[in-house]
Amino acid sequence: MSLLLALPGVVGLWLVSGGRGLPLRVARPLTAVTAGLALVLAVAVALGDSTVDRAWLPELGVRWSLGLDGISVPLVLLTALMGVVVAAHAWVEVPAGGTPATFLGCLLLVEAGALATFAARDAVLFLVAFEVVLVPMWVLVGRYGDAKHPRARTEAAQRFVLYTAVGSTTMLVGILLLVASAGTADLRELAGGAGAALAPGTQLAVAVLLVLGLAVKVPVLPFHTWLPPAHTTAPTAGSVLLAAVLLKMGTYGLVRLPVATVPDGFGRLAPVLAVAGALGIVWGGLVCLVERDLKRLVAYSSVAHMGFVVLALASGSETGLQAALYANVAHGVVSALLFVLVGGLKQRWGDVDLAVRRPALRETSPRLGFVLVLGLAASLGLPGLAGFWGELLAVYSAWAPAGDRPRAVFVACAVVAAVGAALAAAYALRVAGIVWVGDRPDPEAARTPDTVGVERWVLGGLAALVVVLGVAPMLVLSVTADAVAALRGVR
Repeated sequence: MSLLLALPGVVGLWLVSGGRGLPLRVARPLTAVTAGLALVLAVAVALGDSTVDRAWLPELGVRWSLGLDGISVPLVLLTALMGVVVAAHAWVEVPAGGTPATFLGCLLLVEAGALATFAARDAVLFLVAFEVVLVPMWVLVGRYGDAKHPRARTEAAQRFVLYTAVGSTTMLVGILLLVASAGTADLRELAGGAGAALAPGTQLAVAVLLVLGLAVKVPVLPFHTWLPPAHTTAPTAGSVLLAAVLLKMGTYGLVRLPVATVPDGFGRLAPVLAVAGALGIVWGGLVCLVERDLKRLVAYSSVAHMGFVVLALASGSETGLQAALYANVAHGVVSALLFVLVGGLKQRWGDVDLAVRRPALRETSPRLGFVLVLGLAASLGLPGLAGFWGELLAVYSAWAPAGDRPRAVFVACAVVAAVGAALAAAYALRVAGIVWVGDRPDPEAARTPDTVGVERWVLGGLAALVVVLGVAPMLVLSVTADAVAALRGVR
């Protein structure tokens, strides 16, 4: 466990400090080897029972406590896999704006911070790991973002920092109130009843602070406005980590903190959160119907998909928790596939403006065209692909929420979410019609180079995983089942 976190953390820190002058021919293989070893260690930790529990700040009762359970294992494996994806993608694109070693080091630091977040068993340690991710991601967006639009890149980075800093401060106050009231920072003790024993008013106050802070990271409507600019200007690797890893830290935090530790307080907020999630689904879908920038469109689709996760969590049922955890992983894989694909198209075309008429991708680049159709189909929730089960189970859990939830509110949210799923089909078909079908081939038009080399392997691997998760959802659901049952049993 210690090596899993230290390996990408130490190498990444060295690349952005003492090794920032390292040439690309050395920094790139070093990053790839580090990410590969981290994936091997993540698998070993997930299969074994590796834990760390040492005193860290004994005066405050804070411990260096790390370990995995069924809730965190899929996210740790997803994070390690995305580390390999972005390290491999460095052979396709290393953006200008700074030294290549700094860029690659920031990728590893984001991975290390996310792994620590998912493994933390102490509330204060969770917060510290959560914050570690913000600085390298800010560097990725602000320094290595779209070179053609420096002002937009700077504004997106500033908005990212402003929103996440406010959210983190709110979450900090909530964690401190929780720890001070319960007398422990151990997440296992808090989930085992120490948090539920708090007075109803205290539980509600803690839940409000934690939900507000984490809603920024998810993001939940109306705190989502930082995400599309960040995605639009970020480099491809940054967008992959942002969608597949950072957003999952927010939803994981909701499960690990308010849902598990102050269930009564969270239950009182659940209807509001469900309404916000349902509105986010519809809002994201409506924006995607008219959005011209393909990368920004994928970003808004993430807002819609995370709405399904939030709706499932708010339902309070065991099915809802399972749906949220599965949809987390599924969206991570699908969004990574789409952002790698769109990043490749932007690199080839110079922009991804849907208003520009181009030859049909199915004619000029059949492999890219196939991956585009697969990613769009998964995004709209086509049966047999990864996105289907998360959306289906989320709508079902809202239709049949826990007994302490207002059923009329959740049934209405389920209906709204179903409408949002129809909107997803509409905007997916719109994109397919513009990009995949396109105009009739023009003999004089420049052909779009098809995917080859490392990019082909990255897209192929992600595409295969989209199909595998769609065909065999129990690969995730069976891992999370016991932990979710235990959590519901305690509650």
